[in-house]
Amino acid sequence: MKTLRALLAPLALIAFAAPALADKIPLSDISAYLNSLTTADTDFTQVNADGSVATGKLFIQRPGRARFEYAPPDKSLVLASGGQVAIFDAKSNQAPEQYPLKRTPLNLILASNINLSRAKMVVAHKEDKNATQVVAQDPDHPEYGTIALVFTANPTTLRQWVITDDLGQKTTVILGEMRKGASYKASTFSFEIEARKRGL
Repeated sequence: MKTLRALLAPLALIAFAAPALADKIPLSDISAYLNSLTTADTDFTQVNADGSVATGKLFIQRPGRARFEYAPPDKSLVLASGGQVAIFDAKSNQAPEQYPLKRTPLNLILASNINLSRAKMVVAHKEDKNATQVVAQDPDHPEYGTIALVFTANPTTLRQWVITDDLGQKTTVILGEMRKGASYKASTFSFEIEARKRGL
């Protein structure tokens, strides 16, 4: 499904531009914040390159697990677990498409140790309208694209990201208020259980 693949467009990090209004959040603080997100869940709104909009719920369990649960009538799903990402397309009766997690922007957020100071990872780091923007890429594979993360300060909070894929198409994911520290059943991130539920 094109809109779901856009979510997984290869790796990077953040978004906008304008005159500085306040101090930008240091990369070390952003790295520490992302590393602190052991578990978190939030509502999200996704704006696709074609202008279509989808909503849903995001669950994160670091390292390595995430669930993007799209709201009805869509009922599509993206799962990350075990080093893979699976796309369950609600319009298809086929087995989910799978990709290596390391080739998606989720890898940056879900890695066991996030270090934005790594050479050639961050290609832009600036403050705009009281938000800090960090644009990042996979240092080893810049051809995969970029992901733009937007944070607010006091406390540092991830608010949205913008993925630009290798074709230049952009997908924006806007996050609601994050709830941290919840515990999730293992089935939340299980490819096999989800496939059985869908009769695949």
